[in-house]
Amino acid sequence: MKLAYFDEFRLGVLTSADTVADVSAAVQDIPHTGPHNLISGLIERFEAYRPRLQAAAAAAALIPLASVTLRPPLPKPGNIVCMAVNYMEDGTRSAPAPINGFHKAPTAIIGPGDTMVLPDVPATIFEGEAEMAVVIGKRATRVPAARAMDHVFGYINFIDGSARGLLPSGNSFFQMKSRDSFAPIGPYLVTADEIADPHALQIRLWVNGVLKQDFNTSDMAHKIPRCIEWASSIHTLEPGDILATGTNHRGLSSFQDGDLIELETQGLGRLSIRVRDDLKRTWARETRLDRQQAGHASDITPQLTGKYAP
Repeated sequence: MKLAYFDEFRLGVLTSADTVADVSAAVQDIPHTGPHNLISGLIERFEAYRPRLQAAAAAAALIPLASVTLRPPLPKPGNIVCMAVNYMEDGTRSAPAPINGFHKAPTAIIGPGDTMVLPDVPATIFEGEAEMAVVIGKRATRVPAARAMDHVFGYINFIDGSARGLLPSGNSFFQMKSRDSFAPIGPYLVTADEIADPHALQIRLWVNGVLKQDFNTSDMAHKIPRCIEWASSIHTLEPGDILATGTNHRGLSSFQDGDLIELETQGLGRLSIRVRDDLKRTWARETRLDRQQAGHASDITPQLTGKYAP
C-alpha cells in the first residue's frame, strides 16, 4: 500500500500511478492532535486498520494526483536517524567503515514540491545525498538483527541535505545536517510488503535533469537489520521514526539556487524539490567522482562565486 498526505493533510491511498483515494474518514478514531501523530498512530495500528483503508479506497472517488498538492507523508517524525558512510562506494572501500550515525531534527522535514533553503553560513559546499529510508513499524529497543525486519513498516525516498565544512571540524554533524528543510521525503510511504528486497533497489538522483547519483542498495555496507540493531541499542525507535540508510558519495555534487532535484528509488516513486539560496552562491557542477578521476587532491568542489567564496 502507498500512503500519502495531500492538500490540507488529507490521508490518501494511491490507487494507481496517477490517482489517490481520500481515506481520511477511516482513521479519524485514531487518537491524534495533528497529521504527525495520526500517521504514527496508524502505523502502530496498521494491521487492524488495513482492511478499513482498503475498503475506503475501493469506495472513494478517485482524485487525479495532478490536481492535488502532495505533503510530506511523515510530517514530524519523533526520530530521524541517519547512517553515516554506509556504502562500499562501488567496491572502492576495502572494508566497511565502522558503523556510525547521527540525528536530524524533525523540523528538517519537507515534502514533494517544497524548497530546500540554503542558509547564510560559511559552508564549503551544500550537497544532498540520495537515500532510501526505513520507516519503523513497532517499538524497537535493543532489537537483535535477526528480528529487526519485523520492526519495519515501510520505505521512503530521503534526501540528506548537508552544509559541509563548518567549524569546528570535529563537531559538525548537528550544524551540518539538522538545518530546516534539509530532510526532504516522499512523495509517499510504501509499506514493506510491496518491496520484495530492500537490498536490491536502484537509487537515482538528478540535478536539473542531469543524472548525478546512480547506485544500488546492494552496495550497502551495514544492512538494514544491523542498522536497526545498532540504532535501537542506543535509544528506542518508535512507530513512524525514520532510519535513513546512507548513500554512495561518489556521485555527490553541489546544490545551488534554482536547482530542481529529483530522487527516485525503485518502487518508491519520484520525489521532486527545489533549492533556494538567497546569496546566489555558485560551484562547478562536477561530482566527487569527477574530481577523483581528474586527480584533484580534494573531492569537494570549491565555491566559485558569492559570499564566503575563497
